Amino acid sequence: MTVFESIQDSSNQAIDKGEEYLKKSHEYYKLKVFEQLTTSVSLVLKALLIGGLILIAFVFMAIAASIALGNVMDSYSGGFLIVGLFFIVFAIIIYVARKHINNKVIQSISKTFFE
Repeated sequence: MTVFESIQDSSNQAIDKGEEYLKKSHEYYKLKVFEQLTTSVSLVLKALLIGGLILIAFVFMAIAASIALGNVMDSYSGGFLIVGLFFIVFAIIIYVARKHINNKVIQSISKTFFE
């Protein structure tokens, strides 16, 4: 075996190993994308389902609280006004804390995405 044949065999082996590495990397990234996609879809679906049910519960509780306050105050409009103001105050608190909430969400999702 000459030196050139040896170099050619080594080159062929390196090419084969490189192609195998590319195929395995492609398979790995396909699986990683599938994992991230299914995790994301699952998270969104759970958030929609649970969030929707909680939203309905809040609506019923707000109406009940408004009626109860209206009975106590002898003014249904006053009860609804107080509950509405409560939601506005709650929204303002969330608005003020939005950066903290964003940071927590990013930290939570980055753990899942980058691991």
